[in-house]
Amino acid sequence: MPGKIEQIAQRIRELRSIAGLSAPVVAKGIGLDEISYQSYESGSIDIPIGVLYEVAGYFGVELTDILTGESPRLHKYLVVRKGKGIEVERVASYHYHSLAFNFIHKKAEPFLVEAGASPEGAPPTLNSHPGQEFDYVLEGRLLVVIDNHELVLEEGDSLFFDSGARHGMKALGGASARFLAIIL
Repeated sequence: MPGKIEQIAQRIRELRSIAGLSAPVVAKGIGLDEISYQSYESGSIDIPIGVLYEVAGYFGVELTDILTGESPRLHKYLVVRKGKGIEVERVASYHYHSLAFNFIHKKAEPFLVEAGASPEGAPPTLNSHPGQEFDYVLEGRLLVVIDNHELVLEEGDSLFFDSGARHGMKALGGASARFLAIIL
């Protein structure tokens, strides 16, 4: 996992270098403070998927380019068979599977996310990113915190929100939860 974060950070540094931009310029361009951006770019801390999405948009590349180092090629349709999406393992408690990784010029980024079982009482890690997000719970129970508001989602529940608000999720009940997350 740390190796993947470092590889992603390296790709971001390379994009910035190719564009001839400084870290403060890119940080401002994607709406981050310079210290956070430099921490992400150094690979020393996990990079939220929303931030990766913003970086991709800023540099005019696909998110897949940053995640895998390869460019998507398909433009008519893409079928992703069960268990075959590109796994984006960023933190131990979450497993992301990109469901449109090889489709070029996407308007949204769909992911199948598995949130591992969390200790009761442990708060979810919060993050924010520009845009909007849609989440649909497929299995389990999910605690969602948005700007200090706590919501519990059950199987079949969905949520659409401004992802610029500080938000985080965690599985409840000592079991994992699976949900579809679409970042717009």
